[in-house]
Amino acid sequence: MGVVTAGLAGWTGVQIGRRRGIRDEVLEPGEQVVGTFTVRPPTTEHTPPAAHEGPQYQLRVTSRGVEMRERSVLLWRHPWTKLRLLADGPRLRIHHQGREAGTMLLERPGAVGKILLTAKAHGAA
Repeated sequence: MGVVTAGLAGWTGVQIGRRRGIRDEVLEPGEQVVGTFTVRPPTTEHTPPAAHEGPQYQLRVTSRGVEMRERSVLLWRHPWTKLRLLADGPRLRIHHQGREAGTMLLERPGAVGKILLTAKAHGAA
């Protein structure tokens, strides 16, 4: 049983490392990741991911902007200077060039406040 558990843990670690490597490829020189936040699916029709797959949607905040991912797939990425953010409790609305890029429901308490502080520090409206 211990060998099976160790094998599964090793495989999971490799998958997590692979995803991080794919995500870090889009970072510009000097850009730093401030935080990664789990976002609830926009509708309840989605089936929850298996434990080894990790969260389905994530918002990654960097020193230069914000990006939305569905697992390892980059859905969009925008620089802070072209964004306007609005908070409504645990919901964060992100506007890019006058159009709504997305409304997110963040799972971690205080996540919206941290994102707004980062955005303000790096030039978002």
